[in-house]
Amino acid sequence: MSISPTGEERKVKLLGGATVDGAPIAYIIVLAAVVTGLALIPLSVVLGSGKSFPMSQGIYPLVGWLLGSIAGALASGVGALLGIFIAPHTTTVPVATVLGAIMGSFTAGVMATTGPRKNWWLPLSVLFCIIYGLYGGRAVLQNGVRVSALLLGSFINWSALLLFILPTRSLAARWIGHQDLRQVASGLFLGTWMVAGLAHLTSAVIVYFVVNWPEAVWLAMAPLAPLEHLARCVVGTVIGTGVIAGLRAIGLVKPTAAIY
Repeated sequence: MSISPTGEERKVKLLGGATVDGAPIAYIIVLAAVVTGLALIPLSVVLGSGKSFPMSQGIYPLVGWLLGSIAGALASGVGALLGIFIAPHTTTVPVATVLGAIMGSFTAGVMATTGPRKNWWLPLSVLFCIIYGLYGGRAVLQNGVRVSALLLGSFINWSALLLFILPTRSLAARWIGHQDLRQVASGLFLGTWMVAGLAHLTSAVIVYFVVNWPEAVWLAMAPLAPLEHLARCVVGTVIGTGVIAGLRAIGLVKPTAAIY
Protein backbone atom coordinates (compact mmCIF):
# COMPACT_ATOMS: atom_id res chain seq x y z
CA MET A 1 0.00 0.00 0.00
CA SER A 2 1.42 3.36 -1.00
CA ILE A 3 1.13 6.35 1.29
CA SER A 4 0.95 9.76 -0.36
CA PRO A 5 2.08 12.80 1.66
CA THR A 6 -0.84 15.09 2.45
CA GLY A 7 0.81 17.83 4.54
CA GLU A 8 2.09 21.18 3.39
CA GLU A 9 5.21 21.06 1.22
CA ARG A 10 8.38 21.49 3.28
CA LYS A 11 10.27 24.69 2.52
CA VAL A 12 13.97 25.10 3.23
CA LYS A 13 15.31 28.61 3.71
CA LEU A 14 19.01 29.40 3.36
CA LEU A 15 20.24 31.11 6.52
CA GLY A 16 24.00 31.20 6.00
CA GLY A 17 26.59 31.61 3.28
CA ALA A 18 27.23 34.29 0.68
CA THR A 19 24.28 34.95 -1.63
CA VAL A 20 23.22 37.34 -4.37
CA ASP A 21 19.51 38.11 -4.33
CA GLY A 22 18.89 34.91 -2.40
CA ALA A 23 20.97 32.68 -4.69
CA PRO A 24 24.15 31.12 -3.28
CA ILE A 25 27.26 32.43 -5.02
CA ALA A 26 28.34 28.83 -5.62
CA TYR A 27 25.23 28.29 -7.79
CA ILE A 28 25.99 31.47 -9.76
CA ILE A 29 29.57 30.37 -10.37
CA VAL A 30 28.51 26.91 -11.53
CA LEU A 31 25.89 28.21 -13.97
CA ALA A 32 28.22 30.92 -15.26
CA ALA A 33 30.73 28.16 -16.01
CA VAL A 34 28.05 26.17 -17.85
CA VAL A 35 27.17 29.22 -19.96
CA THR A 36 30.86 29.71 -20.77
CA GLY A 37 31.29 26.06 -21.68
CA LEU A 38 28.29 26.00 -24.00
CA ALA A 39 29.60 29.16 -25.70
CA LEU A 40 32.21 26.91 -27.30
CA ILE A 41 29.56 24.95 -29.22
CA PRO A 42 28.17 26.70 -32.34
CA LEU A 43 24.54 25.96 -33.21
CA SER A 44 24.16 27.74 -36.52
CA VAL A 45 25.54 30.49 -38.74
CA VAL A 46 24.13 33.97 -38.10
CA LEU A 47 22.80 35.52 -41.29
CA GLY A 48 23.95 39.07 -41.78
CA SER A 49 27.15 38.82 -39.78
CA GLY A 50 28.39 35.44 -41.03
CA LYS A 51 29.43 34.16 -37.57
CA SER A 52 27.82 31.46 -35.42
CA PHE A 53 25.63 31.71 -32.36
CA PRO A 54 26.41 29.46 -29.37
CA MET A 55 24.43 26.69 -27.70
CA SER A 56 24.51 28.76 -24.50
CA GLN A 57 21.70 30.91 -25.96
CA GLY A 58 19.37 27.98 -25.27
CA ILE A 59 19.94 28.10 -21.51
CA TYR A 60 19.89 31.85 -20.78
CA PRO A 61 16.18 31.52 -19.82
CA LEU A 62 16.85 28.40 -17.74
CA VAL A 63 19.49 30.23 -15.70
CA GLY A 64 16.92 32.92 -14.87
CA TRP A 65 14.31 30.37 -13.80
CA LEU A 66 16.86 28.55 -11.61
CA LEU A 67 18.42 31.59 -9.93
CA GLY A 68 15.93 34.42 -10.30
CA SER A 69 16.19 37.61 -12.33
CA ILE A 70 19.19 39.36 -10.74
CA ALA A 71 21.40 36.38 -9.88
CA GLY A 72 20.49 34.76 -13.20
CA ALA A 73 21.44 37.88 -15.15
CA LEU A 74 24.74 38.00 -13.27
CA ALA A 75 25.54 34.34 -14.00
CA SER A 76 24.67 34.55 -17.70
CA GLY A 77 26.42 37.91 -18.10
CA VAL A 78 29.65 36.65 -16.55
CA GLY A 79 29.43 33.38 -18.47
CA ALA A 80 28.85 35.16 -21.78
CA LEU A 81 31.67 37.63 -21.09
CA LEU A 82 34.15 34.82 -20.47
CA GLY A 83 32.81 33.03 -23.54
CA ILE A 84 33.78 35.99 -25.71
CA PHE A 85 37.45 35.35 -24.89
CA ILE A 86 37.52 31.55 -25.11
CA ALA A 87 35.03 31.20 -27.98
CA PRO A 88 35.29 34.25 -30.26
CA HIS A 89 33.92 32.16 -33.15
CA THR A 90 30.44 32.33 -31.57
CA THR A 91 30.51 36.07 -30.89
CA THR A 92 29.40 38.66 -33.43
CA VAL A 93 29.44 41.90 -31.43
CA PRO A 94 30.70 41.38 -27.84
CA VAL A 95 28.42 43.99 -26.28
CA ALA A 96 25.42 42.40 -27.98
CA THR A 97 26.42 38.94 -26.76
CA VAL A 98 26.70 40.01 -23.12
CA LEU A 99 23.57 42.18 -23.08
CA GLY A 100 21.55 39.45 -24.79
CA ALA A 101 22.63 36.95 -22.13
CA ILE A 102 21.83 39.35 -19.29
CA MET A 103 18.41 40.25 -20.68
CA GLY A 104 17.56 36.61 -21.35
CA SER A 105 18.05 35.48 -17.77
CA PHE A 106 16.63 38.68 -16.27
CA THR A 107 13.47 38.37 -18.38
CA ALA A 108 13.01 34.73 -17.38
CA GLY A 109 13.35 35.68 -13.72
CA VAL A 110 10.59 38.28 -13.85
CA MET A 111 8.06 35.69 -15.06
CA ALA A 112 7.25 34.89 -11.42
CA THR A 113 3.49 35.04 -10.84
CA THR A 114 3.73 35.80 -7.12
CA GLY A 115 5.87 37.90 -4.83
CA PRO A 116 7.09 41.50 -4.99
CA ARG A 117 8.35 41.12 -8.58
CA LYS A 118 5.15 39.82 -10.16
CA ASN A 119 4.60 43.13 -12.01
CA TRP A 120 8.17 43.65 -13.24
CA TRP A 121 7.09 42.26 -16.62
CA LEU A 122 5.09 45.45 -17.32
CA PRO A 123 7.97 47.97 -17.64
CA LEU A 124 10.09 45.25 -19.24
CA SER A 125 7.44 44.75 -21.91
CA VAL A 126 7.46 48.48 -22.64
CA LEU A 127 11.25 48.38 -22.97
CA PHE A 128 11.08 45.48 -25.43
CA CYS A 129 8.43 47.32 -27.47
CA ILE A 130 10.81 50.29 -27.71
CA ILE A 131 13.69 48.00 -28.71
CA TYR A 132 11.57 46.36 -31.42
CA GLY A 133 10.53 49.83 -32.59
CA LEU A 134 14.19 50.81 -32.97
CA TYR A 135 14.95 47.53 -34.77
CA GLY A 136 12.07 47.78 -37.22
CA GLY A 137 12.19 51.55 -37.54
CA ARG A 138 15.80 51.52 -38.68
CA ALA A 139 15.04 48.76 -41.17
CA VAL A 140 11.95 50.37 -42.71
CA LEU A 141 12.55 54.11 -42.37
CA GLN A 142 16.31 54.30 -42.87
CA ASN A 143 17.24 51.22 -44.89
CA GLY A 144 14.09 50.98 -47.02
CA VAL A 145 13.15 47.42 -46.04
CA ARG A 146 9.53 46.54 -46.78
CA VAL A 147 7.34 46.02 -43.72
CA SER A 148 6.38 42.55 -44.94
CA ALA A 149 10.06 41.55 -45.13
CA LEU A 150 10.67 42.95 -41.66
CA LEU A 151 7.74 41.00 -40.17
CA LEU A 152 8.82 37.77 -41.85
CA GLY A 153 12.46 38.16 -40.88
CA SER A 154 11.73 39.10 -37.27
CA PHE A 155 8.98 36.55 -36.61
CA ILE A 156 10.77 35.00 -33.64
CA ASN A 157 11.13 38.45 -32.04
CA TRP A 158 7.60 39.81 -32.36
CA SER A 159 6.02 36.44 -31.60
CA ALA A 160 8.14 36.20 -28.45
CA LEU A 161 7.13 39.71 -27.41
CA LEU A 162 3.46 38.94 -28.00
CA LEU A 163 3.63 35.72 -25.97
CA PHE A 164 5.43 37.57 -23.17
CA ILE A 165 2.75 40.26 -22.95
CA LEU A 166 -0.15 37.78 -23.10
CA PRO A 167 -1.12 35.40 -20.25
CA THR A 168 1.09 32.75 -21.90
CA ARG A 169 3.91 34.26 -19.81
CA SER A 170 2.19 33.22 -16.57
CA LEU A 171 1.13 29.91 -18.09
CA ALA A 172 4.73 28.97 -18.90
CA ALA A 173 5.85 29.97 -15.39
CA ARG A 174 3.15 27.81 -13.78
CA TRP A 175 4.08 24.84 -15.93
CA ILE A 176 7.77 25.20 -15.04
CA GLY A 177 6.84 25.13 -11.36
CA HIS A 178 4.55 22.09 -11.77
CA GLN A 179 5.47 18.75 -10.22
CA ASP A 180 4.65 16.84 -13.44
CA LEU A 181 7.81 16.83 -15.55
CA ARG A 182 5.77 16.71 -18.77
CA GLN A 183 4.26 20.08 -17.86
CA VAL A 184 7.71 21.30 -16.83
CA ALA A 185 9.03 20.37 -20.28
CA SER A 186 6.09 22.14 -21.96
CA GLY A 187 6.70 25.24 -19.87
CA LEU A 188 10.41 25.20 -20.66
CA PHE A 189 9.73 24.96 -24.41
CA LEU A 190 7.12 27.74 -24.41
CA GLY A 191 9.14 29.90 -22.04
CA THR A 192 12.35 29.45 -24.00
CA TRP A 193 10.58 30.47 -27.21
CA MET A 194 9.49 33.80 -25.71
CA VAL A 195 12.51 34.57 -23.52
CA ALA A 196 15.22 33.48 -25.96
CA GLY A 197 13.34 35.43 -28.66
CA LEU A 198 13.54 38.57 -26.54
CA ALA A 199 17.20 37.93 -25.72
CA HIS A 200 17.78 37.57 -29.46
CA LEU A 201 15.96 40.86 -30.05
CA THR A 202 18.24 42.62 -27.57
CA SER A 203 21.33 41.33 -29.36
CA ALA A 204 19.96 41.70 -32.87
CA VAL A 205 19.11 45.39 -32.56
CA ILE A 206 22.72 46.15 -31.60
CA VAL A 207 24.15 43.98 -34.36
CA TYR A 208 21.76 45.50 -36.91
CA PHE A 209 22.87 49.03 -36.07
CA VAL A 210 26.44 47.85 -36.84
CA VAL A 211 25.87 45.59 -39.88
CA ASN A 212 22.68 47.02 -41.50
CA TRP A 213 21.92 43.91 -43.51
CA PRO A 214 19.78 44.40 -46.66
CA GLU A 215 16.22 43.27 -47.36
CA ALA A 216 17.47 40.08 -49.00
CA VAL A 217 18.86 38.96 -45.64
CA TRP A 218 15.57 39.73 -43.89
CA LEU A 219 13.82 37.48 -46.42
CA ALA A 220 16.44 34.76 -46.03
CA MET A 221 15.94 34.87 -42.27
CA ALA A 222 12.20 34.23 -42.63
CA PRO A 223 12.42 30.40 -43.01
CA LEU A 224 15.74 29.88 -41.22
CA ALA A 225 15.41 31.93 -38.04
CA PRO A 226 12.43 29.92 -36.71
CA LEU A 227 14.34 26.67 -37.26
CA GLU A 228 17.32 28.07 -35.39
CA HIS A 229 15.00 29.24 -32.65
CA LEU A 230 13.49 25.77 -32.37
CA ALA A 231 17.03 24.50 -31.75
CA ARG A 232 17.36 26.95 -28.82
CA CYS A 233 14.03 25.70 -27.45
CA VAL A 234 15.05 22.06 -27.74
CA VAL A 235 18.35 22.77 -25.96
CA GLY A 236 16.58 24.67 -23.18
CA THR A 237 13.89 22.02 -22.80
CA VAL A 238 16.16 18.97 -22.75
CA ILE A 239 18.79 20.46 -20.44
CA GLY A 240 16.21 22.22 -18.29
CA THR A 241 14.01 19.18 -17.70
CA GLY A 242 16.99 17.10 -16.66
CA VAL A 243 18.41 19.80 -14.39
CA ILE A 244 15.10 20.57 -12.67
CA ALA A 245 14.34 16.87 -12.16
CA GLY A 246 17.79 16.38 -10.68
CA LEU A 247 17.59 19.40 -8.39
CA ARG A 248 14.21 18.25 -7.05
CA ALA A 249 15.49 14.71 -6.54
CA ILE A 250 18.50 15.71 -4.45
CA GLY A 251 16.58 18.41 -2.55
CA LEU A 252 19.14 21.16 -3.12
CA VAL A 253 18.20 24.45 -1.45
CA LYS A 254 16.20 26.53 -3.93
CA PRO A 255 17.23 30.18 -4.46
CA THR A 256 14.68 32.65 -3.10
CA ALA A 257 13.59 33.99 -6.50
CA ALA A 258 13.67 30.67 -8.41
CA ILE A 259 10.41 29.68 -10.08
CA TYR A 260 10.98 25.97 -10.78
